[in-house]
Amino acid sequence: MCCWNAKKSHLISHFNHHHSSFSIHDRDSSSSFSHRYTTYSHFTTLFLHSSSYVNKMMKQTFSIFFTTLFLAVKLLPPCSAAASGGGQWQLLQRSIGIVAMHMQLLHTDTILIFDRTDFGLSNLTLSGGRCRHDPSEKVVKTDCTAHSVEYDIASNTFRPRFIQTDIWCSSASVAADGTLVQTGGFNDGERTVRKFFPCPTCDWQEFPDGLAARRWYATNQKLPDGSQIIIGGRRQFNYEFYPKRDAKNTYSLPFLVQTRDPYEENNLYPFVFLNVDGTLFIFSNNKAILLDYTKNAVVKTFPNILGNDPRCYPSTGSAVLLPLRRKSPQLSFSEAEVLICGGAPRGAYTRAKKGTFIGALNTCARIKITDPNPTWVMETMPGGKGRLMNDMILLPNGNVLIINGASSGSAGWEFGRDPVLAPFIYNPDKKPGSRFEILNPTNIPRMYHSTAVLVRDGRVLVAGSNPHVGYNFSHVTFPTELSVEAFSPPYLEPAFRNVRPRIVGPESGSRVAYGQKLKVRVDLAGGPLVQSLVRVTVLAPPFNTHSFSMNQRMLVLEPSHVINVDGATTFELEVTTPGSPVLAPPGFYLLFVVHQEIPSEGIWIQIL
Repeated sequence: MCCWNAKKSHLISHFNHHHSSFSIHDRDSSSSFSHRYTTYSHFTTLFLHSSSYVNKMMKQTFSIFFTTLFLAVKLLPPCSAAASGGGQWQLLQRSIGIVAMHMQLLHTDTILIFDRTDFGLSNLTLSGGRCRHDPSEKVVKTDCTAHSVEYDIASNTFRPRFIQTDIWCSSASVAADGTLVQTGGFNDGERTVRKFFPCPTCDWQEFPDGLAARRWYATNQKLPDGSQIIIGGRRQFNYEFYPKRDAKNTYSLPFLVQTRDPYEENNLYPFVFLNVDGTLFIFSNNKAILLDYTKNAVVKTFPNILGNDPRCYPSTGSAVLLPLRRKSPQLSFSEAEVLICGGAPRGAYTRAKKGTFIGALNTCARIKITDPNPTWVMETMPGGKGRLMNDMILLPNGNVLIINGASSGSAGWEFGRDPVLAPFIYNPDKKPGSRFEILNPTNIPRMYHSTAVLVRDGRVLVAGSNPHVGYNFSHVTFPTELSVEAFSPPYLEPAFRNVRPRIVGPESGSRVAYGQKLKVRVDLAGGPLVQSLVRVTVLAPPFNTHSFSMNQRMLVLEPSHVINVDGATTFELEVTTPGSPVLAPPGFYLLFVVHQEIPSEGIWIQIL
């Protein structure tokens, strides 16, 4: 059972025992927004709602005791007392005009969003009288509406962007210079490469036949040299690189054949992560391998996931590479763990097509992929029901937010039922059986084609949901959803203002080198800083679509020195940046300072 150790008194001493005010943004569908202040009458109410973060006051060494798990996979008990009701929801936009099927946070603090060109006419007109003319389009051959927008987080505004070819169910990675390199799609877009660099006048650039094979429902992973590998896709049992590496265009991957189910597939949008040794962890259906892509060789085969049920599209669960840590500031990153949560039982897709919607999987599976003899450790999610089409988002303090999705059916057109409205927090550092917390629910179902991304201020922006072949707003179970919400996790509550760090140096956008000694200076409103409870996290913002965040990656940097400078509330931390692009491929990252589990607002750094 989940019981939070009562260490509140340690944190109360750092707080003011009086009424506190918290600034939130109440935004409507217009391009402007106003500030609204909400006063909480009792500190204790906030305190109880924030219990999961308070209870992480004392730094704990990450340790899972595998005494029995080395011999057998163990199913851990469900988290039965996890409900705390923390977190807040805010509606940012009632409509951005398109469905947010794909989202990517860019280093300009804008989010590039797009859906598909064969949905029909969207609810947002292209600017300047532009129209898309495409004789091969299956729905509307002349379309003067947008299917991509660039959303500005600070101003809560958006502008239409122009896409020529169909970008539906595609994949992407961000290059070292901040350019989004997007690959594939449907119909005339299935072999197209598209690029978007954020600037006031920039728009999509498209390169037809940029890919060697059709890529629809593929997965991209950024590599240490800054290129990307594109794996799989419908009826594509191979991978390729962009930019191309040599005369050989595609490389066979029989693993994708072995993991394809007749009539259901379950091998689409495979979960791919760059391991700390440079190999690729690839999970498809219910199986996993380590691939040495430089030799086109499978170097390790993992045990099947317990229960043998699929977790990839259309039996869609989600997965995350847990934060990478050094055992001490002097040591290298030598261990890596993957967490997979949710999905649908085998046969759920076929049965949903016939009108029977069976319950989703209620388990998470965790595996240390660097172990010589790895085993899956199973955990049961809270809430008494399963979850599919869920997103898994790394938060600045290293916890995992599980958000969006349904509790029965399958991914696909009209196949999901019973939306799950409440997010979960998963704390990887807690003991098994006590890692989950249920947070406050939204009132907007986020079903098939929903998305979620973390932004620099620590909120998670949630958008999308369209289980229909086109835009459909009425007389359906789950109407097409064009809104954007923000979820503020409990660490943003005003009770934590006195322990929340504020980064004052370096400047956002600074370039750093591999293995560099980096000095990070912070202010603390309530001072003093607890030196044993402070760390730096570095996060690669992912490309999010179909419940998987590609290239999501966090490294935890423990400070080697913490000193007091310029007064009682200003401190300087010295950390060492990752020593190799194998650990952190070149590009833009968000850097946070986490104090007593409460993160600062992030700054951008570019690791080159």
